[in-house]
Amino acid sequence: MTKIQAADVAKLRRQTGAGMMDCKKALIESDGDFDNAITVLRKKGQKVAAQRADRETSQGIAVVKINESMNSGVAIVLACETDFVAKNDSFKELANSFANVAISCEDKESFLNADFDGMTVAEKLIEQTGVIGEKLDISSFEKLDAPYVGSYTHGLKIAVLVGLSKNIEKADILAKDLSMQVASMGATTLSYKDFTSDYLKSETDARIAVIEKENIELQRLGKTLKNVPTYISMSQLTSEILSKAEEEIKTTLKNEGKPEHIWDKIVPGKMTRFILDNTTLDQEQCLLDQIFIKDENKKVSEYINSYDNNVSVIGFKRVSLG
Repeated sequence: MTKIQAADVAKLRRQTGAGMMDCKKALIESDGDFDNAITVLRKKGQKVAAQRADRETSQGIAVVKINESMNSGVAIVLACETDFVAKNDSFKELANSFANVAISCEDKESFLNADFDGMTVAEKLIEQTGVIGEKLDISSFEKLDAPYVGSYTHGLKIAVLVGLSKNIEKADILAKDLSMQVASMGATTLSYKDFTSDYLKSETDARIAVIEKENIELQRLGKTLKNVPTYISMSQLTSEILSKAEEEIKTTLKNEGKPEHIWDKIVPGKMTRFILDNTTLDQEQCLLDQIFIKDENKKVSEYINSYDNNVSVIGFKRVSLG
């Protein structure tokens, strides 16, 4: 039997990440042949992966990588089964190593087939499943190209990329602020202008149904009922609807005995309130229409314009666990 050298065990461990005993056993099984030992470890990974194929990978780490030109970025989630593994430094290093490969790939499929130290990323995932003992998966992959790409990672659980229309002074700060907004408020699109009429109708009907159901219980308990919305997006607020709302506000002020010469000071605030009450979908899903988390007196679009009115957001990507 070939004598196994400690140096070979250490080398195999550095290359595969497997434990010392697993590396030694693989070298013994392969009669000291280094390449065959790697094959042995890969087969072990395949066996473990097959055994754990139906396991949920709800834990993991979200990471981003931006290229040197700051015009392309990628965000991925390396998922595993337990938080214990996700917190391990070697797991974090593996995730960042994957991100370094992902930055050169256009989509998840090309990424999984990309080279990773002589094997594909998909094969590396299987190998590391055998090493770690948990199912591993790339549960999210998002790529973003723009004249300037910035990012933000929240607690290793959420990663966001934001693309700006140009590389301006302090673009990094603006992009990070916007990425934090996306991470915190979970926007799914840029503007209310992106909504289709069919989506707006179905979403409006769904929200009304939920509130009406809640109001039945509130009424039973003798509590104040929630307002049932007529509109949920700026897309629905035509000029005629806004004019009608303004006239109704003025009629109310007149009936309340408010002198007409002060209406100009009251009406704008009430119109702002009317718009806020009737654009809840925009505030939830549209980045540019949300209230800016760092200044509740501004919408995100207003913050961008106050920062630099010659730059715009051309896209964003968000990945998270679960």
